[in-house]
Amino acid sequence: MELFLKYPQEVQTEVLTHLMTMAKDTEMGKKYAFGEMRKYENFAERVPIVRYEDIEPMIERARMGESNIFWPAPIKWFAKSSGTTNAKSKFIPVSTESLEECHFKAGKDMLSLYFNNNDDSKLFTGKSLRLGGSKELYHDNNTFFGDLSAIIIDNMPFWAEMSSTPSNKVSLMSEWESKLEAIVNETVKEDVTSLAGVPSWMLVLLNQVLEKTGKNHLFEIWENLEVYFHGGVSFNPYREQYQRLLPRKNFRYYEIYNASEGFFAIQDRNNSEELLLMLDYGIFYEFIPMDTYGTPNEKVIPLWEVEPNKNYAMVITTNAGLWRYLIGDTVRFTSVDPYRIKVTGRTKHHINVFGEELIIENAEEALRRACRETGAEIVDYTAGPVFMKGKEKGAHEWLIEFSKLPDDMAKFAEIMDDNLKTLNSDYEAKRYNDITLTKPTLHSARKNLFYDWLKKYNKLGGQHKIPRLSSNRHYLEELLGMNAQSH
Repeated sequence: MELFLKYPQEVQTEVLTHLMTMAKDTEMGKKYAFGEMRKYENFAERVPIVRYEDIEPMIERARMGESNIFWPAPIKWFAKSSGTTNAKSKFIPVSTESLEECHFKAGKDMLSLYFNNNDDSKLFTGKSLRLGGSKELYHDNNTFFGDLSAIIIDNMPFWAEMSSTPSNKVSLMSEWESKLEAIVNETVKEDVTSLAGVPSWMLVLLNQVLEKTGKNHLFEIWENLEVYFHGGVSFNPYREQYQRLLPRKNFRYYEIYNASEGFFAIQDRNNSEELLLMLDYGIFYEFIPMDTYGTPNEKVIPLWEVEPNKNYAMVITTNAGLWRYLIGDTVRFTSVDPYRIKVTGRTKHHINVFGEELIIENAEEALRRACRETGAEIVDYTAGPVFMKGKEKGAHEWLIEFSKLPDDMAKFAEIMDDNLKTLNSDYEAKRYNDITLTKPTLHSARKNLFYDWLKKYNKLGGQHKIPRLSSNRHYLEELLGMNAQSH
């Protein structure tokens, strides 16, 4: 790590050169003449930026057992990723190199960073409670596909299972509700020292553990619990709820940023909200400034040209054969020496119907502040636009499921709205004197609304997430309809 901290540009250039050398004789490598490329500039000129839809036919061929299309080594694994949006699944290639040099290496680095910062840690005296995806691995022409966490668990060395709980058998169960019960039964007897998983689903599990044991907080069950490694969705809306379940001041939270496509960043300091971008995992990074994204003058820059506090869409080239792939996430650099980031949202998940450019990072911080001031607690939420009609102004409409309702809903909405103005000058300008946007409308969702919606689409557990913000009313209308039926 010290090497890439000291020489980030050189390490990244070396990663790109290595990837092109590896793949020069593949179909992709021949098409773009990787063998002749000497510089990043050649690569950027010749190879187009792609989305999943653009490369799907190639991935389908690889899933049917063809090799040497976009990566020289045969690809046996495909991580099935439904992401947040379309019902159609994506199958992300996972090579042996990406398992070894990216995902597993990241796990070791995460522990190294944690131990480096906490030399009093007793992490290895107990077990890690991991909450992975709930998918089996399906055979398909000698290639396998399933949840990324299932692929990782399936490929882990035998000693890794000895230090984690639940057992692989339970971890890989596909039916979420019975799996949850099995995890609770198996883990309450263990000495759990760390937790790992997505905050929204982990919260469901931990509340069930307390319900089953009749205890008030988690240290009464696992007295040596010291850290929660979390990623997948923003931790902000859940922070206060976790602090109630884990009331010790010295309990630690470590954020990671990983996806089916690769493992990108790890929190490298205690009590930090920034993640260190890992530059030596066989992933080459490029970025599109969001103010040019999707416009005719869209520009793509390498890591060494990014600026702090700007929002960027992330583009990756990986050791699993993704070439200049637009992953759909947006990040902001909090520092460029070293390169530290915060994940700000998704390229698709924002509301920008009236020029307000509301991103997930703003929404979650405003909700967190409103919860803190009103004593409310949130399970999930979604929001979309109210379009202008005739002389009527536009607005935003929010559907929020509370585990603890605010005493005064109107007050909650007002605090949230005021904080959105503070956090986002574009939103503030559109809300000024209600010129473009009037104040937001808030609805309280019935209990388990979002859970039932995910269940309807067979998306419970694991990496599945609720679409938070959208510039259309597609999700909002469906969820509002389901909410109305049950009232």
